[in-house]
This record gives sequence, structure tokens and C-alpha cells, in this order.
Amino acid sequence: MTASLLSGKPLAKLIQQQVQTETKALAEEGSCPTLAVVVATEDSSTHWYVRSIERASENAGINCRIIDVGHAATEQVLIAELEDLSSQPSVHGIILQTPLPPGVRSQELVKHISPEKDIDGANPMSLGLLAVGQRAFAPATARAVVELLDHFEIPLAGRNVVVVGRSTVVGKPLSLLLLQKDATTTVCHSKSGPLRKYTRAADVVVVAAGRAGLLTGTDVSEHAVVIDVGTNVLSDGSLAGDVDQASVHAVAAALTPVPGGVGSVTTALLLLHTAEAAREQLRAARMPVVTR
Repeated sequence: MTASLLSGKPLAKLIQQQVQTETKALAEEGSCPTLAVVVATEDSSTHWYVRSIERASENAGINCRIIDVGHAATEQVLIAELEDLSSQPSVHGIILQTPLPPGVRSQELVKHISPEKDIDGANPMSLGLLAVGQRAFAPATARAVVELLDHFEIPLAGRNVVVVGRSTVVGKPLSLLLLQKDATTTVCHSKSGPLRKYTRAADVVVVAAGRAGLLTGTDVSEHAVVIDVGTNVLSDGSLAGDVDQASVHAVAAALTPVPGGVGSVTTALLLLHTAEAAREQLRAARMPVVTR
């Protein structure tokens, strides 16, 4: 048996069409959804990714502003930029792109992104709201995993789901989203011991650890659905996930490819979040002011 491939491209296209419809509706109401991406690195792969967001934004009818503050920017400069963008009514979504300059603490910077404009769920307040079931933007990659599972009609309620990795970008917020879907969720990390003790009993395995080839065919069962979130650049410049695709493909029931899986959905969701933020901010601006 070989695994079915769960391509993210058809779902990404559907989300992009949804964004285009919403941006046209917003334009008719006088609002142009605007995404600001703050960059502070010379890393070529980061600039390539940012350009891809810019192109996708243009295709969706979203205004994308790239703010490059330079690779030597200080923490204070970045905080001032994020606070300024957060205060601008014309900006609806903000992304702080990594990597950041040496010594700059991302956990300090993201606190200065307004939660209403925090379209990638970076602000700790966004994670807190998500934890208690209140409205907040989840990190786009975490939401992309759930959207993919929904798209392929893979049930989650009562199912045993194992998440490998506990980052605040994917693992932790994803576990909250899975709990909202009534999945029985286990989060594994570097201190969990042998992975297969958990993953071989799982109906769904999501790997987001940042280690190429971490999960192999011996770690999963034949009924498992495997979602590979990894994006690791190899020495030859090629892209690889956290899953050994060849061995897992030969065993599992279904598997997302890398590239072409979770990543394409993530980018589309960032644009959808921007449009949703613009809609919410337009609605808030139109609410009558109550005076006593």
C-alpha cells in the first residue's frame, strides 16, 4: 500500500478565490485591505518568501507593503515600527518576518503588534485568546493543518492525534485548534522519548519539529494520516520536510508533500486573515459611539 498524497494546492486556490471575493466587496465599501510585512534581514530565502507573499497579495487584491528596516536594526527601531503600523488605520494586517538581527528578541517585539492586526497569531495575547476559545487569529501554519484535514474530510472528533513539536508558531496553537475539534491530542517534544511509542498508535500525526527526515515509515501505522509541516533547506538547496517521504509514503494511508502541502495553504490563509481583519476593522469603525 502507498499513501494518498494530500496536496495543499487545490485548497489554497479555493481560499485565494474566497479572498478575491472579499477584497472586491471591501473595495466597494471603500476599504482596501493592506498587509504590512516588516523585514530585518539579508537572508535571500526570506526575501524570496516575502516576494512570494507580495505576488500572492497582488493577485488577491490586497495591498502589500514591505518595510525593510535593514539587517542592523535595533530592537527599539523594530518596536517603534510595529507600534506605528499598529496605529495606522490604513494597515489591517502585520507580519514580523524572521530571522531577526542578532540580539533582537522576537518574543519582545511581537507584543507590540496590535492583536486586531496580528494576522499570524504572534502576539502572546492571541495565543491566550485562542486557549480560552475566544476570537483571535491563529498562526496561519497551525490553521493550515486543520483546514487541510477538513478539506480532505479526515475526521478529528475522538481521534488520536499526535503533534511532534511544541513551538508557539505551530505545535502549541495547533494543539488548541485540535482540541476545539474534539481530537484527543498528544504533543511530543525532545524530552518525550522514542517517538514511535506515540506515533504508531496515532490516527493523525503532525510533524513540526524542524528536523529533516525525523519521522520514518517505522514510526507510523498503515492507517495513519501524516501532515508534514517541515521546511528544511538541504545542502544542495532543495527543500525537505520533517518526514522521510519515501519510507512513510510506503506505509501510511495519506501524506502531505513538501513542497506543495501545508505551505501553500499557509500563504493563502495569511491573505484571508488580512481580509478578515479589514472587515472587522471596517465594522468597528462603523459602530455608533455610545455616550452617557
